[in-house]
Amino acid sequence: MTGNTMEPERRARRGRAQALPRALWTVSLALLVFIVLAVGLALLPGERPSYEDSAGWNLRLVNRWNPIPEGYTVNLRELPGGEKVDERVYESLMEMLEAAKEGNWGEAPRVISGYRTEEEQRGFYDDKVNEYLAQGYSEEGAKAEAVKWVAVPGTSEHQLGLAVDLEGETYDVFFWLQENSYKYGFIFRYPGDKTDLTGTAEEVWHYRYVGAKAAKEMHERGLCLEEYLGQ
Repeated sequence: MTGNTMEPERRARRGRAQALPRALWTVSLALLVFIVLAVGLALLPGERPSYEDSAGWNLRLVNRWNPIPEGYTVNLRELPGGEKVDERVYESLMEMLEAAKEGNWGEAPRVISGYRTEEEQRGFYDDKVNEYLAQGYSEEGAKAEAVKWVAVPGTSEHQLGLAVDLEGETYDVFFWLQENSYKYGFIFRYPGDKTDLTGTAEEVWHYRYVGAKAAKEMHERGLCLEEYLGQ
């Protein structure tokens, strides 16, 4: 009688012991499926992180192949002379301009172009296209030449508020800037030997804020922004 009484209990314990691994396996499988789905969704083209998400606002890449994201906004601060920049770069820019006096006959370089709206960029672009049309270029040829010097609206760093065009009392100020701008978080954005990468012809007057750490690394390694970001 005792043996018969214990047998159902042993079978019950054995059933419970077998059920536990099955339950753990089911939970593990469900978790694995969830992870695979999550990773798959993360890799969808429309869901990839922006440069701002992965590298920071100061390293957002904008060029002819990487337009400004729709809805991009910027808080501006006015510079002496009336031009404006992203308020986050104001102090660094002013420090650089003050320091640049030593390479500019004692005068601070002037910002002749800072932030631009898309409409303002359209005006610059159309003017350059018309300039080439007046020289006898076809419309297609005029646009091809114009884009070497003026970005198509929506692809200009000026629309970020992080870039400035500078003017000095002497051309030597641009040599000073190329050697020292990184100390203030700015880079010489369009070197002549990087045109194939940047998509823009050399502009000795154009400086872009990327932050002190990135600017120092780019200066020391001779990299343009596209190379630094691995593009």
